[in-house]
Order: sequence, then C-alpha cells, then structure tokens
Amino acid sequence: MKLDEIVISEAIIETFTKKFRDYLSSDVAIAGGGPAGLSAAYYLAKAKKKVALFERKLSVGGGMWGGGMMFNSIVVQKEGKEILDEIGVRSKEYKKGYYVADAIEATTTLASQAVKTGAQVFNLMSVEDVEIRKNRVTGFVLNWSSVELAKIHVDPLTVRAKFLVDASGHDCEVAKIIQRKLETKLKTRSGGIVGEKPMWAEVGEKTIVKNTKEFYPGAYVAGMAANAVFGGPRMGPIFGGMLLSGKKVAQSILKRL
Repeated sequence: MKLDEIVISEAIIETFTKKFRDYLSSDVAIAGGGPAGLSAAYYLAKAKKKVALFERKLSVGGGMWGGGMMFNSIVVQKEGKEILDEIGVRSKEYKKGYYVADAIEATTTLASQAVKTGAQVFNLMSVEDVEIRKNRVTGFVLNWSSVELAKIHVDPLTVRAKFLVDASGHDCEVAKIIQRKLETKLKTRSGGIVGEKPMWAEVGEKTIVKNTKEFYPGAYVAGMAANAVFGGPRMGPIFGGMLLSGKKVAQSILKRL
C-alpha cells in the first residue's frame, strides 16, 4: 500500500479537531492527569458522564511513574488495592496491610482504563485561567503548554463544564488562579489556600480523602491538590489515597449531576 503524507496529516487534523470540538462542553472537566485525576475520570466515565481531562505534560500519570525516588514500585493500602484489583493491576502483599504494585503497570493500566471507559484525555494543554459566571466556576481557559513554556503571547481558548476538578497536584494551580484573580474566599478554614504540610503518610492518606471536596462553587479538588488547598501532609510513594480521592470526587459530583 502506498502511503501519502498529506492523507496522514489530514487524518490527524480532522480527527483531533472533531474530538476537541466535541469536548468544548462536558459534564466534568479535570485539570491534571495524575493518579487522582485519572481515577476521577475513570469513575465518571464509568457512570456514563462526559468527562474531559487536560494534562499539561506529554504523558499522564503524574508522579506515579517514578514510584519512590525513581524506584518504580508503588505501595497502596487495602482500600487502594481494591481499586487496583478493579482495573486489573496486579499487586502483592509485602507486609500486612501493605501492597506493592509495579508503577509502570499501575500508571498505564489506570490511563488505559480511563480512556477505554470513555474519558477523553487532552495532553500538552495547560489551564491558564477559569471562566466565571454568577460567582460560579463554569470553565477552563486553555493554552498549549509549549506556549506557556516559551512565554509567548498567544490567546487561549475556553472549554465549559458543569463541574471542574483541580487535580493539578502539589501546586493546586486552579485554586491559586481562583484565589488570585477573584480575590475571594475559598471554602477552607482560613478562606484561602491553607498549604501542604510535611511528610506524614498515615495522616496524609486520611486527610487527602477528607479534603477531597468542593472548594469554590462548581470547583472540586482531588489528589495532592486537596491537601494543599485544605491543609494536610504529603504522603510520598503510597498511592492508595490518591486513587481513593479520585473515586470520591467522582462520587460527589455524580450525586449533583
């Protein structure tokens, strides 16, 4: 078969353009494709909701690829293992209550299951602003990550959703945008971003789920961004809480959809 480079280019441009256009409006838009964002996308798509996930990097998975200090194994507790079992990730009990999984298998399987279930992932896109209507967040303002990195002026585009999720990790970027631009109070004890605390896995694994909730009308927070916004310790290379946080935010939003 003879291959034509122009046909290849046409195929990519036409299919991507249609895909992006179809997701200009969705039920839920997620900023960040780490384990919490992917977990949320999986459970939302599983419930037949239209969900778009925007990841600024080339690859999704966040810090889960690297395990602990580039030793690519991850640890989950019993509740986290149940999610790994559900999506088909193998794990072994190391000691009672501690389960170890291959970081690469966990990351690729979670991403694959989210997409196969129906979530649409757009990589290399950064959230640089939010859309606000009547004191409620209604959309993400997006640009290519390369534009951000090059620091060149190119105007962004907007996508809209019924609910938004900040799963951007330690930096809680969406929450920072809302706090900075609106000069408004968030639904935290201080009215602002409380900040992430030092490492304490036992506490962090509990607070990350507790802190997974709405922080501004229309906007939820999940994953490490939850502990950054509401205040909680980081927990290092144990990822059960991240997966459970994604599941919880999906369940919370589903009740309102």
